[in-house]
Amino acid sequence: MSSNRKDDIMTLIDEIAELKEKEQAVILAHNYEPGPVQDLADFVGDSLALARWAATTPARILVMAGVYFMAETASILCPDKTVLIPDPEAGCSLADTITPEELMTWKANYPNAAVVSYVNTSAAIKALSDYCCTSSNAVQVVQHIPAEQDILFLPDFFLGSHVKRVTKRQNLHIWHGECHVHAAIDNEAMTAVVEKNPDAELLIHPECGCTTRALAIPPKTPGLVLSTDGMLLHARTSVASQFIVATEVGLLHRLRKENPDKTFIAAHDDALCPYMNKISLEKIRDALLYHRYEVRVPSPIRDRALIPLERMVQIA
Repeated sequence: MSSNRKDDIMTLIDEIAELKEKEQAVILAHNYEPGPVQDLADFVGDSLALARWAATTPARILVMAGVYFMAETASILCPDKTVLIPDPEAGCSLADTITPEELMTWKANYPNAAVVSYVNTSAAIKALSDYCCTSSNAVQVVQHIPAEQDILFLPDFFLGSHVKRVTKRQNLHIWHGECHVHAAIDNEAMTAVVEKNPDAELLIHPECGCTTRALAIPPKTPGLVLSTDGMLLHARTSVASQFIVATEVGLLHRLRKENPDKTFIAAHDDALCPYMNKISLEKIRDALLYHRYEVRVPSPIRDRALIPLERMVQIA
């Protein structure tokens, strides 16, 4: 990096710090955000951690360095706060795989089912749901629902399949959606990385299309299916010194930062979310400077969506 670029970054960081203090603002960043954004943030975490933190911080303005549904979630949980997203085009390919109309049609086929929506969905989908979940508590949410009740799990097919495998619930029906980034972490590429690094522990996000295969291949230590925050916790406490990480590569920045004496290898070097990478330091500065772009969920949708989100936050 050139000295001019370093100077520009330091100037940006100083500007953002001044604006944060002036506006009584905090910056929340997802684990998949680019390294400089994570380093700048007041809090970094997965969707569940961000939701919990948004609900408890006394800050007046929340800048969501993530994707649009995360800003919506913060707005639902914190209607008295101003929620800004630095780029409104930071969407989610997974959230886009189901519409409210499609969900209502699906629900009509299972009128007594509980709807469990992954937090990676729009506010309108949450408003039609009974529970929300993240990858870190999806199993617990499903186990919370009476065993005899049908469940409609959406929209991620791979996460739903993982939950069904763990809970052994045959009455769990799964929507066929996927995150294009995680789905592209294919078996062949991951297996090749494992074979080159036989002593490494294999950490797999449940959104990955390679999950079933990953549990079957024989590294010295079996693969572990973990949320992003689960991976972070495991890396801190494991005696292993090498890890293969099957998720969006932005997480490797935080893993390496928190564990400088350990080695982290991407299962797929190209697992980069284009939506997460729309957020930049410049856009964060401009969001604070110009109060753009505000995300506010209309009251009728917010009131209904708040119920499944509160259940998500309450379930461990």
